[in-house]
Amino acid sequence: MSEHGLAHGLTDYGDRDFSRYLRRSFAQSMGYSRAFLDKPVVGIAYTGSDFNNCHRHFPELLAAVKRGVLAAGALPLEFPTISLGEVFLTPTSLKYRNLMAIDTEEMIRAQPMDAVVLMGGCDKTVPAQLMGAVSADRPAISLVAGPMMTGRHRGERLGACTDCRKFWARYRAGDVDDEEINEVEGQLAVTAGTCAVMGTASTMACLAEALGICLPGTAAIPAVHADRLRAAEATGAAAVKMIGSKLTPSQLINAKSVENALRVLMALGGSTNAVIHLTAIAGRAGVKISLDQLNSLSDSTPVLVNLKPVGNGYMEDFYAAGGMGALLRELKPLLHLGCMTVTGETLGDRLEGDASSYVDRSIIAELKKPLEPQGGLVALFGNLAPKGAILKRSAADPKLFEHEGRAVVFSSLADLASRIDDPALDVTPEDILVLQNAGPHAPECMPEAGYLPIPKKLAQRGVKDMVRISDARMSGTAFGTIVLHITPDSASGGPLGLVRNGDRIQLSVKDRRIELKVDEAELIKRAAAAPAKEKIPDRGYSKLFAEQITGADEGCDFKFLMPK
Repeated sequence: MSEHGLAHGLTDYGDRDFSRYLRRSFAQSMGYSRAFLDKPVVGIAYTGSDFNNCHRHFPELLAAVKRGVLAAGALPLEFPTISLGEVFLTPTSLKYRNLMAIDTEEMIRAQPMDAVVLMGGCDKTVPAQLMGAVSADRPAISLVAGPMMTGRHRGERLGACTDCRKFWARYRAGDVDDEEINEVEGQLAVTAGTCAVMGTASTMACLAEALGICLPGTAAIPAVHADRLRAAEATGAAAVKMIGSKLTPSQLINAKSVENALRVLMALGGSTNAVIHLTAIAGRAGVKISLDQLNSLSDSTPVLVNLKPVGNGYMEDFYAAGGMGALLRELKPLLHLGCMTVTGETLGDRLEGDASSYVDRSIIAELKKPLEPQGGLVALFGNLAPKGAILKRSAADPKLFEHEGRAVVFSSLADLASRIDDPALDVTPEDILVLQNAGPHAPECMPEAGYLPIPKKLAQRGVKDMVRISDARMSGTAFGTIVLHITPDSASGGPLGLVRNGDRIQLSVKDRRIELKVDEAELIKRAAAAPAKEKIPDRGYSKLFAEQITGADEGCDFKFLMPK
């Protein structure tokens, strides 16, 4: 008997024939006919959860996937994994991304499936699934949730979560009252799906398509659009076609497809989080991403997509404008067209096939007429960030790109929360806000706290942006002149932890530098007087995280999960 379907990966009782017999007898308790028990199996990694609003429509989507699998002649079997709802997790969803990656990898490997459909969407779910799928290396295809549709407030379109931040900033400044902020709250997220702007979820969906691991044209379909259901059905059918093929994640995700994804990231003006996630995904395939490489690609890849937080549009506009197909065609001269995709076609084949499709140039610009001449992200180095830091320059104020200012330091998230709105806070618009101990080695596990709020007394004076630096992350929906992912982080002994109030810090985007203007002798003295490191938790996943987490430069993966 061939080792496929339910005969694949038998439970070990020391008698293979008995193992097969027992498995089939238990499978029959679920009501399958003998004919179905002999079919190949497509597993469906299912992440529906009442703690994940982005995946609210997954029951309907799941039915469509199963329909596609059945029509193509295989048996669909769903299985649950951890689901990461971004705003429902404490201290941050990044802490649990690697746990979900482990769950996904081990369930793909342990259960009898010939191919797998990865259903995910909310920020960390797609990276976790791709990390796990690369390591398990069974034929896999991604089906993303799709973005929300926009809401309306007093004639204005609203979408989570760039507009969340805009209105909250206005509320803090006193421009919006309690009644209006409550009205806005009910209009920011009005359908199932991921954030309606080019945040982390949408960025990762687009990068999955750029990597060739989801069906062409499916990254940007709105969650509630009928096309999303048709994409789900087609994904199920495609998974069946992949059975027995060499189209495994480790073959699709390689140095050239990763470079394509980085190009797309720059052209999108996408989320800073994507640098960490793509580094982790690529790392599982043995591909190293360097920040020098990121800068080189950013310098030669313009921003082409006019979506919030960089531009004005929303994901539903991107889909209607031509979506990823249109963007990839514009980038064609810069891409590795020989990269294989889940359909068995190369990227070049795919782009030839939809060459005449419509494009809305108000949303997707031509390569020769870009929105911005360089990519959305840039890496910075210097004595404050020896292993690098990230700035989303496309969402920042160019007037602050060359800036020197006085440090106003917050030693922790608790310190930030307690003092940022203190009327007595010694701060001016020219100062640089510094947040320490919010990186991957801190107890808070690198939350999206890098978007430090403008101190209330400055916000009330109309200040919209300041230079802010930290070892934290920020939401892909955020905007501002914000330096993130400073590595090494404070908690692992990085120089960011040595900054003191009143120190001078210089930012130069032109020179790709972030420098602390304090002499080396003083820094050595401060390091010697630094408090002892936080005690590692005694047990459980928190202990594993603290012992195994790597820095942002290695994707915040676990050391023991990375290939040797």
